[in-house]
Amino acid sequence: VVCLVAYHIFFMLFVWSYWKTIFTLPMNPSKEFHLSYLDKESLEREPRGESQQEVLRRAAKDLPIYTRTMSGAIRYCDRCRLVKPDRCHHCSVCDKCILKMDHHCPWVNNCVGFSNYKFFLLFLAYSLLYCLFIAATDLQYFIKFWTNDLPDTQAKFHIMFLFFAAAMFSVSLSSLFGYHCWLVSKNKSTLEVFRAPIFRHRTDKNGFSLGFRKNLRQVFGDEKKYWLLPVFSSLGDGCSFPTCLVNQDPEQASTPGGLNSTSKNENHLFPAKPLRDSQSHLLTDTPSWSEISAKAEKGKVGMSNPALTMENET
Repeated sequence: VVCLVAYHIFFMLFVWSYWKTIFTLPMNPSKEFHLSYLDKESLEREPRGESQQEVLRRAAKDLPIYTRTMSGAIRYCDRCRLVKPDRCHHCSVCDKCILKMDHHCPWVNNCVGFSNYKFFLLFLAYSLLYCLFIAATDLQYFIKFWTNDLPDTQAKFHIMFLFFAAAMFSVSLSSLFGYHCWLVSKNKSTLEVFRAPIFRHRTDKNGFSLGFRKNLRQVFGDEKKYWLLPVFSSLGDGCSFPTCLVNQDPEQASTPGGLNSTSKNENHLFPAKPLRDSQSHLLTDTPSWSEISAKAEKGKVGMSNPALTMENET
């Protein structure tokens, strides 16, 4: 009875998370990141160069974007005709921009991104538990198969096949699940591991990492009762993310708009543009960057707002 109850619990959670991973539509950038009709017309009329940069500058001046292209320009998608939010990428399979895109997974026939990344993690976790449970409960019969203690029927070959299948899937799933647990702990996506995000001051592979606890909360949310259930509880809207930028931007040293003397975290620098409410509260908790000296950074508050140097991303 205990084995049957445990089996069906693992099975239902596995199917539920798998279903949510497949049928949750990837989130696309909101309308504010799309160019207006006039901006699109202006962008098509203007030759490549400073004129186009001026059009994009007007379109992106109030957007909370801090990552850049390799040339230092704002990331712009020619196919979707929009300014890319931070951590957003264009999927060639879906042919659209996906918020916080991790990868396009053929096993679920869907893009794994902001809207379903938690579901994907739970799918890996529950499928791993499901396979381990099957392998563990089948182990005693698998041993009896090799010691010839099982009845001589065709069912014994099913037992052998079941154990091998569960064991092999457990090995592959454990490595994949462990990798994504590491990504969550570092607040990275698979794409950001291969190409680190580029900020105005420099390339920073840990630019979005806020410490283990805050990184975990960003994916699973603040309410722990929802962490193990495949219901959406991630923080934010996928368009803006808090960063741990600590380097001073020399071009912004005299920018009055970057000053933020009322911040509770005066020993750490963050972009001056407003974040979404559901994300910005992560910056007011106890700082998790112990390696940054408060005295060294106290006089630089608000100077990390990147300058807007823009061009089309190719």
